[in-house]
Amino acid sequence: MRRATVTRKTNETDITVEIALDGSGMYDNETGVGFFDHMLDQLARHSLIDMTVRCAGDLHIDDHHTVEDVGIALGQALNEALGDKRGIHRYGSCLLPMDDALVRAALDLSGRPYLVWNVDLPTAKIGSFDTELVREFFQALTTHSGMTLHVDALHGINSHHIAEAAFKAVARALRSAIETDPRKSDAIPSTKGAL
Repeated sequence: MRRATVTRKTNETDITVEIALDGSGMYDNETGVGFFDHMLDQLARHSLIDMTVRCAGDLHIDDHHTVEDVGIALGQALNEALGDKRGIHRYGSCLLPMDDALVRAALDLSGRPYLVWNVDLPTAKIGSFDTELVREFFQALTTHSGMTLHVDALHGINSHHIAEAAFKAVARALRSAIETDPRKSDAIPSTKGAL
């Protein structure tokens, strides 16, 4: 089974992440940051990765450490659960509409972390959530999973819709990339022989 549990404890956060790649999108996420929990739920639901996240963070300061450190732990769990990446499709993409928002995500589980982020969120806050933290999460996720990720917001006027469309688009792209390729289920998807 492609599963992983990662714990991360610092002076700023205490995190446990559990994932199962071959799940049905079940989720139980509690970080103390309501909007972020909602986004993690979308990530699980649309990737079909079962996900449980628990985080006790220094929210009396702000949400930054919680969001970034969950991205780190989730990226580490994803990398661990994928193992040597034998048999996966490796690549995934999605063009996702959500009302006024249209977001494109394309990713490669290459082992080479790189984030291209062309997403403008028109407001500084979604409720009490700092919108700049959306990018911080994806930067941490890509760095620690070894993923190349491109996210482009093609349209959008509502920050909530744009952010949610980004999480859903990445989730759908991830779902495609982690799926087993029935034609090459025993092969590493690279001419190098390793990812």
